[in-house]
Amino acid sequence: MVFHPLGRYILLLKAVFRRPEKWNIYRNEIFREMVSIGVGSLGIIAIISVFLGAVTTVQTAFQLVSDFIPKSVIGMILRDSSILELSPTISAVVLAGKVGSSVASQIGTMRVTEQIDALEIMGINSPGYLILPKIIAAVTTIPLLVIISIGLSITGGFFAGTASGAVTQQDFITGLTTDFNSFTLVVCMVKAVIFAFIITSVSAYQGFYTNGGALEVGQSSTKAVVISCIAILFSDYVIAQLLL
Repeated sequence: MVFHPLGRYILLLKAVFRRPEKWNIYRNEIFREMVSIGVGSLGIIAIISVFLGAVTTVQTAFQLVSDFIPKSVIGMILRDSSILELSPTISAVVLAGKVGSSVASQIGTMRVTEQIDALEIMGINSPGYLILPKIIAAVTTIPLLVIISIGLSITGGFFAGTASGAVTQQDFITGLTTDFNSFTLVVCMVKAVIFAFIITSVSAYQGFYTNGGALEVGQSSTKAVVISCIAILFSDYVIAQLLL
């Protein structure tokens, strides 16, 4: 039944957002998770963003076969594509594989080795202690990663376009600054926050309810990535439909 996992997920979130026992302990965990999720993912996000921008620029230039279309359109398309779709969605899918699998395997290992049971015996709210810092850290750092991704994507497209001769520097900059709608940034940040919540909460749910041993931990990690990616793509469509 689809409603049974959904009900357990909602009840888990209710336990996660219960009032913490000691904020000092949670604060230290939040900072540690911010370093792990944010700084630890910066390298792969940077590499992917630069090449996404470069490929988008080259392919857009290839498709502009009409002389009546100004080359500045290349910069405009890259800007809007990076802000609305490439940076938030592609970054979220990549982070679902990196961060999501890590969260699911970490919590799943604690479950099968009975560390979570030990926390509950000591009277600690284990969902809040284990999951809440990860959610707060992800919701804080992933939008920052998306902003960096947008900048690097546009930079990669600029260098690829000018180096290949597909567009001049002046035309590219003109396209970047023409008819810019700041609301696209709002949509981008809404996507980033929701995607960050999906990645951490779904992965933590899969890990928290792991049963068995090492094999089941691996299966939970795989399910966390798959379900997170599907949920990201579905919510991407819903957000676009509601806000655009």
